[in-house]
Amino acid sequence: MSTDPETRRRRLDPAARRAEILAAARRLFGAGTYASVSTSDIAKAAGVARPLINHYFGGKRELYLEVVRQMMIVPAPVIENLPDTTAEERLAISVAHWIEVVERNQQAWLTAIGQEAVGRDPDIERIMLEGDEIAADRVLAAALMSDITEGREELRAMIRSYGGMLRAASREWLIRGTLGREELRVFLTDSILHLLRVTYPAVLATRSAGRKPPASSPSSV
Repeated sequence: MSTDPETRRRRLDPAARRAEILAAARRLFGAGTYASVSTSDIAKAAGVARPLINHYFGGKRELYLEVVRQMMIVPAPVIENLPDTTAEERLAISVAHWIEVVERNQQAWLTAIGQEAVGRDPDIERIMLEGDEIAADRVLAAALMSDITEGREELRAMIRSYGGMLRAASREWLIRGTLGREELRVFLTDSILHLLRVTYPAVLATRSAGRKPPASSPSSV
C-alpha cells in the first residue's frame, strides 16, 4: 500500500477535501485580506488543484463568504453532543467552545466582524443576520428551551441582540485587550443565563400585565 502523502490526499472524500480547503482559506484570509489572497494561494495551501475551489465553492467570493459563515455560527454537532446535564452547564460548554473556535481563528474572525462594522457588504450583512437566527435556535436548544412558545419571538429577539453584544465583547478581548479570555467566558456565560432566567421572565410579566383588564371602579349604591 502506498504511503505517499499526495496519494493519501487524493483519496480524501469530498467532505474532508472541502474541509481542508476551508481551513486553508481561514488561515490565509485571516493573515491577509480578501484582495491579497488568490484562489491559487488557497489551492496551494490546501494541496489541491485550483479548479477544485470552483468545484466545491463556486469561486473565491463564495469561499470567503463560507469562511465568514463558519465564524458566525456554532456548529450543530456541538449542540447535539452536549451532555445530558443542566442548562447552565450546557450553556457554559457552548460558550467555552465558541471562544476556543474564535481563539484558533482569531484573524479570520476579526476580518469577519471588521466587515460587519464597516457595513458595506450586503452579503456579509445577510450572513450575520442568518447567523443570529441560527444562533437563537441553538441557544434555546443548549438551554433546553426549544419548546418555549410564550414570548418566543421576543426571546429570540433578545438572543439575537446578545449576539451583537458577544461580537462587541470579542473586540474588547481581541483588539482592545480590556477583557481577558476567562473574563470574557464568565461575562458571556453569566449574561446569557441572566437573559434567560431574569430578563425573559420579566418580559413575560410585562406582557401579562399589559393584558390585564383595567380595574373596575367601585359601584355606587
